[in-house]
Amino acid sequence: MALVFLDPAFPDGRVADASKPQLLVTDLGVTRGDGVFETMLAVGGTVRKMPAHLDRLAGSAEALDLVVPGRDAWQRAIATAVNGHRSEHPPTDPATDELVVKLVVTRGAEGAAAPTSWVQVSPAGEAGRRQRETGIDVILLDRGYDSDVAERAPWLLLGAKTLSYAVNMAALRHAHKQGADDVIFLSSDGRVLEGPTSTVLLAHVEKSDDGTSVKRLITPRLDSGILPGTSQGALFTAAKAAGWELGYGPLEPQDLFDADAVWLISSVRLLAPVNRIDGKEIGTPSVQKELTAELSGLFAGIH
Repeated sequence: MALVFLDPAFPDGRVADASKPQLLVTDLGVTRGDGVFETMLAVGGTVRKMPAHLDRLAGSAEALDLVVPGRDAWQRAIATAVNGHRSEHPPTDPATDELVVKLVVTRGAEGAAAPTSWVQVSPAGEAGRRQRETGIDVILLDRGYDSDVAERAPWLLLGAKTLSYAVNMAALRHAHKQGADDVIFLSSDGRVLEGPTSTVLLAHVEKSDDGTSVKRLITPRLDSGILPGTSQGALFTAAKAAGWELGYGPLEPQDLFDADAVWLISSVRLLAPVNRIDGKEIGTPSVQKELTAELSGLFAGIH
């Protein structure tokens, strides 16, 4: 792993040894989960969707009243970390040359005048690539509040990517105990929301009067209190240019079961087709395979 701290005394970032202790035990990111983060994918040494991730990091930080380093500082530190990892671990196979690039900002140690910020780079795991190819089984779980709560209670930080991921990880552990791979959260009023670490997409294919296929890509509405997906946004732009129609919820569970295909999309795993929801097969395998290949091709061209 490559580790680079953002430090005003080091314009390109301060390289640190990831095998040695680096954080104080009083750091509020550790003791309270008080901080924000972003996770990106680097392919062939190029970080995908960096501007969108930096924009979202800034938005999350603003929601927490957290002052974070500027874009230039992040970009220099990211380059230092990615190049440092690749120089120490030269890629042997271009097909698997994928790195996870994580940006983290905590409020710092108690009483600190400035936040603690760093970039860490590590190889992407095999599980994500496997799930892109074989698909996943998911279960539906109640997230415990209704779809209007984000507007009523902005202090819940539902649209921010914070370090407080204990609930998300508990949901995934629960899914694994049920024999599933992942989760789609529902609001208490029955709306489809998001996955613990992903955005929900579904597709419908219909025949028009002239016999051509009309393909529609749909995702839940952002005002339901979900995290704006950088991958979903980029894919929607590419799909629209390729002639797809786009839609935004509100969605209910039956919409998932009625879809021709459903996916969970995220920056590292990319587009993972959903095979079954609560044990019920989704869509038609041949249609899902065709649509997945088309959308994956569009997504591969995004940088």
